[in-house]
Amino acid sequence: MFEIKRRDKMVERALLVGAYTDMEAKEDATDLLNELGELVRTLGIPVIEKLLVWSRELQARLFVGSGKADEICKRAVELQCDVIVFDNQLTPAQQRNWEALAGVTVIDRQEIILDIFGTRARSREAKIQVDLARMAYSLPRLTRAWSHLGQQGGGIGSKGEGESQLEQDKRKIRGQIDRLKRDLKDVRRNRATQRKDRKRTPVPNAAIVGYTNAGKSSLLRKLTGADVLVEDALFATLDTTTRKVDLPSKQPLLLTDTVGFIRKLPHQLVESFHATLEEAVMADFLIHLLDASHPRVLEFYDTTMKVLCDLGAEEKQTLTVFNKIDLVDDPITKAMLRNSHPDALFVSVHSGEGLDLLVGKLSELVDGGSTEVLLHLPHDRTDLIARLHREGVVHQTTYEENFIEIRASVPDRFRQSLNSFIIL
Repeated sequence: MFEIKRRDKMVERALLVGAYTDMEAKEDATDLLNELGELVRTLGIPVIEKLLVWSRELQARLFVGSGKADEICKRAVELQCDVIVFDNQLTPAQQRNWEALAGVTVIDRQEIILDIFGTRARSREAKIQVDLARMAYSLPRLTRAWSHLGQQGGGIGSKGEGESQLEQDKRKIRGQIDRLKRDLKDVRRNRATQRKDRKRTPVPNAAIVGYTNAGKSSLLRKLTGADVLVEDALFATLDTTTRKVDLPSKQPLLLTDTVGFIRKLPHQLVESFHATLEEAVMADFLIHLLDASHPRVLEFYDTTMKVLCDLGAEEKQTLTVFNKIDLVDDPITKAMLRNSHPDALFVSVHSGEGLDLLVGKLSELVDGGSTEVLLHLPHDRTDLIARLHREGVVHQTTYEENFIEIRASVPDRFRQSLNSFIIL
């Protein structure tokens, strides 16, 4: 069976290229090129040099003008680079043209991200999503893979060896894409079933969202004690992890860590990872975590909000939290962040600064108000008694012959289940 194989670590020296046409966008292009460097290094590929290229207008054949292209190729030869990585999205034809011109492997930002996701996927769901995205990306690029085969044969309607094999591989990939889509539907059904099971016991759920490497997994581990992967790397984990945290008010809260967002995320991944990001849509509220120490943190905020908008989750109640505040020494930067987001919390998962305030705010959001009530519960309703102790605050319990009298403070969302037992 035909497979899209993950690239082995063959390259050792990478030249990065970022092209832009608007002079006012130079700073943003520089930052994106630096981010590409982090992505490439995440794959273990050394970055030899980064070139920022201005072009009057983008060209169909090579994305940039032929003069600029010759300069880039010459520099790649001088530096003995075996791969050129573009921060810009290349069409399959542009990619083939560049490889013919440069004589080395030429890839773009999308392919780098897909390779990273391929190495990070652990669960069956994540692997299906990555394989689906890789195949959707590779399908229009199969011509590049078979360009070495001769177009043998002649006559009208005849096909050469390469063309025949190309069509066979396209059919096989389309078939596998259909199969993966069916598998993904099964995964989504299972996730929906698990979600229904959680909703039968109405425990509130919060999804932690944010730009990659903002500290989402670290926050989940700190608040819940969960044994989850924590690594200072882009896309350290792709799988959602849900754990329970017990709040000071005795209200339980399910916290879900989601995949990190990034600018210029390949559209194949936006579509393929929709099932993973559904946790953000289905959550009762969101915790938007940001890296306060990053110079472009506000742009990262906009990136995440745009993705949430695409998912239909922009109206969700959201608690904005700036992490890594211990790394921000400049008082002007702190003041700017507080002015731009006056309702945000500022914490450090590493040092623990501000986490008490965060937990307190989570308790407020979960409680949504509480009321003290007097209940007469049947002796056989141990389930309600256990839930009162778990989600409320029990002040007094008296065992009578025909009932159990309990005075307790209960969340308003729980009160409806107790209406028939409330005396006062």
